[in-house]
Amino acid sequence: MRYVSLFGLILLLGCSSREAASPKKDSTATEKALASGDFPQRPQTVSMPPIPENLTFAGEKIPLERDDVREGVEHELIVNTFRHSNTMFILKRIERWRPLIEKTLRDNGVPTDFIYLAVAESEFQNTARSYAGAVGMWQFMPATARDYGLTISGDVDMRKDPKLATEAASKYLKWAHKHLGSWSLVAASYNRGLSGVKGILNVQQTDNFWDLYLNPETGRYVYRLIAFKLIMENPEDYGYFIRPEDQYQPYKFKMVRVERNINMIAFAKQHNTTYKELRELNPWLINTSSYSLSVPARGYEIRVPDRAGEEVAEVVPSPSQVVPAQSRPVLKPAK
Repeated sequence: MRYVSLFGLILLLGCSSREAASPKKDSTATEKALASGDFPQRPQTVSMPPIPENLTFAGEKIPLERDDVREGVEHELIVNTFRHSNTMFILKRIERWRPLIEKTLRDNGVPTDFIYLAVAESEFQNTARSYAGAVGMWQFMPATARDYGLTISGDVDMRKDPKLATEAASKYLKWAHKHLGSWSLVAASYNRGLSGVKGILNVQQTDNFWDLYLNPETGRYVYRLIAFKLIMENPEDYGYFIRPEDQYQPYKFKMVRVERNINMIAFAKQHNTTYKELRELNPWLINTSSYSLSVPARGYEIRVPDRAGEEVAEVVPSPSQVVPAQSRPVLKPAK
């Protein structure tokens, strides 16, 4: 008992000395804030993100009168509305390439709502890479990229080029629409594959996306595109207030054609820019060992900054026309 009492006395003295050494917290400021009329009575206000009465995707009406469909939209809308940092960066980033991507989709006969498929795939990042090896804004696997005319070599990876990759994705989307007849089913096929969607339509004996019972990832995928469309087109309605000057502005560039091998550092200096800026405009340039670019006979078109501030229309040659067959590999392996 003597040893226990002695230990207790030492512990008490230690606590007392620490309390004496540490100044007590002054709660006056907190109390004043709580008493102030300006201090919120709740730590935060969270409400249900709004859903318009009439909603379409790629021109097709979304049947919100169905409970299962409405709940699917609500789920993805809540998840992405309150995913603050990621959603804020997407809102800032998407304006950088939106004019080019939407024009490319229109020129290829694809509804511009499919820009939100690129958001779902890569958060609109040209250099995105998945664990499975899919690369770029549209997340092409290597074999499929080559099928759609995108060059991949030690010097270049055209999956990272925003225009050429969008043209390749547009070819797939149009081809899939010929087989499926519905843009919502086309969007689902980008995740599950055309044969996967056609097979499950046959098994479940239906002809539309909204009646399909799907694996969770594909089942949520189309709803995610719808949620991104709502948030990206009406950010203030979902609590995002971004001043025009805070958005990443579209790049101003002009095209320079090269028909022989070049050193990228020397090329950048020749055009009054830096290698870093060249890579920002041309994310498809990937040789960081020798900084060289081997140019094929057809040549390359390289974006360089337009110091005059005039945006020059792109003249990048389209990928070779490849007519896809139904047996082609899907854009990504089904998960």
